[in-house]
Amino acid sequence: MTLKPLPTTLLASAATLAALLAPGPGLAGGSPLEAPPFVPAAPETLVVDSGHSSVLFSILHLGASRFYGRFNEVAGEIIFDEAEPANCQVEITVQASSLDTADKKRDQHARGPDFLDAKQFPTLSFKSEKISREGGLWKAEGQFEMHGVTQPVSFEFEKVGEGKGSGGVKVVGFHARFEIDRRDFGMDYMTNMLGTTLELIISLEAGARK
Repeated sequence: MTLKPLPTTLLASAATLAALLAPGPGLAGGSPLEAPPFVPAAPETLVVDSGHSSVLFSILHLGASRFYGRFNEVAGEIIFDEAEPANCQVEITVQASSLDTADKKRDQHARGPDFLDAKQFPTLSFKSEKISREGGLWKAEGQFEMHGVTQPVSFEFEKVGEGKGSGGVKVVGFHARFEIDRRDFGMDYMTNMLGTTLELIISLEAGARK
């Protein structure tokens, strides 16, 4: 009986299979696979988008109700590192003259010497000294300046979420709510009519630098 040679395609397939089964990296007799070194993501520098950010305030009026107003001009920069909160930094600046209570006469009074004195002290600002996180709860500690007086403050905040803005730029949202005593900042006018506790509500949308 005459043996016929195996087809070339079958021989090629056998050779390929043998190569795959041969000892090599990660298989018996070969060197173990080495995982690539872990490289943590670099902190992100985010710029506050004033058009999609809000700074609100509320104060007790006549002991009966909470009155709300807002500041229309806010700017700032956030260095955000979700993996390493200690690397995070926050700087926010609000223009005192942008105070808006939906009443021009009241706005002029609130911007004047009795309250913010915006001509002499044109900005309110916060600069963080420490950012920390426990689980999903973030905390900021730093210096808050208003009416020419700087005081330490601390407050909890949340990362609301993130998405894609114009041109695919990454945007991240943050929200905070905290209280200060306006008397600590030299604002003690009309305490018989207006509460001394000023509530601040800060909602920021910030995008990566282009």
